[in-house]
Amino acid sequence: MRVLVQKYGGTSVANLECMNKVREKVLISLDKGYKVIVVLSAMSGETNRLIDLARQWSHRPDPCEMDVLLATGEQTSVSLFAMLLKDCGVKARSLLGFQVPIQTDKSFGKARILDIDNERIEEILEKYDVLVVAGFQGCDCSQRITTLGRGGSDTSAVALAAAINAETCEIYTDVDGVYTTDPNICPQARKIKKIAYDEMLEMASMGAKVLQIRSVEFAKKYNVPIHVRSTFSDGPGTLVVQEDKSMEAAMVSGVAYDKDQARITLVGVYDEPGVAAKIFEPISRANIVVDMIVQNPSREGKTDMTFTVPKGNVEDTLNILKKAQADIGAQAILHDVDVAKVTVIGVGMRNHSGVAAIAFSALKNENINIMIISTSEIKISCLIEEKYTELAIRTLHEAFGLDQEAPRKEC
Repeated sequence: MRVLVQKYGGTSVANLECMNKVREKVLISLDKGYKVIVVLSAMSGETNRLIDLARQWSHRPDPCEMDVLLATGEQTSVSLFAMLLKDCGVKARSLLGFQVPIQTDKSFGKARILDIDNERIEEILEKYDVLVVAGFQGCDCSQRITTLGRGGSDTSAVALAAAINAETCEIYTDVDGVYTTDPNICPQARKIKKIAYDEMLEMASMGAKVLQIRSVEFAKKYNVPIHVRSTFSDGPGTLVVQEDKSMEAAMVSGVAYDKDQARITLVGVYDEPGVAAKIFEPISRANIVVDMIVQNPSREGKTDMTFTVPKGNVEDTLNILKKAQADIGAQAILHDVDVAKVTVIGVGMRNHSGVAAIAFSALKNENINIMIISTSEIKISCLIEEKYTELAIRTLHEAFGLDQEAPRKEC
């Protein structure tokens, strides 16, 4: 049995006209001899509408009941699309997360998938040609509905593809692939034909919105090929696959950015063992993600420490630090929300020298000051003033020749 998983996002199922385009793509796949699992998001804008509705009823909506409410968005999509398929003679059935079942932990609103009953899916696929599965949702061990967080339908699709060993997981969206950077900022951005899982992970974590990061993690772990494509065109998109030698030819593959960053500086903290733990342990317990960290050289037993957190967590972080201020000896706690992170990414960095020098020189030539630098073997991130974000992206994109056809060779 040849199985193909196709995921369609909110803009792809926004109305009847869009759903008819989705149906056409599913019918083409059926004609090629595939059984198809179609994973759908809620209609465009529906999740936000439900969130607003909940806030009218409750100032602090219960997370469990919030998941029950939000799951109705995908339920609507799969039922309507199954009707469309049945009307043209396709043997189709809709399935909600708990009916698969997609087993998750109890982290309501951001649950993680623990297990999928692949035997049940295969049994149902024997009776039907298309399964229309609600993305974004599952259930915990107590049979309570859970949701996977924003973009969770991507993760649903990849997890299903891994569970049943599908040939490919096609992610359909309103863009036709992964680009070297945001085309809305840099018109010279090019579509990437093939990208490694590690590169896609970095791009997703640095702000690229094409794929949810957890879906890429799943794909890498279980070696699921992802094909990012457009619902509204028939052209090829971007393949997200295991790294191969051809991918190392390009020094840099893309430039990503993240404006959801805030810088916090602790002035004059004690420079002694245990202080960093006193700073970051309570922040971690509050489920606040700390990204870039830099510590200045010590002077007379004191040092300054700077790090970044998401803008939405600034107030909570400051409250935590104020409680610890006397214990860590901080003379002042400063913060700045007018910052952004720009990142150059590429597996080719492992085998090319001078990447940092090119990036820093390019930014210097535009008088863009770098506040913090963070690196890994395939990325270099720079924290800069937010007002220079678009200039920095275009500058780095040009500096690494990303506006020209990459020298990668296709296998």
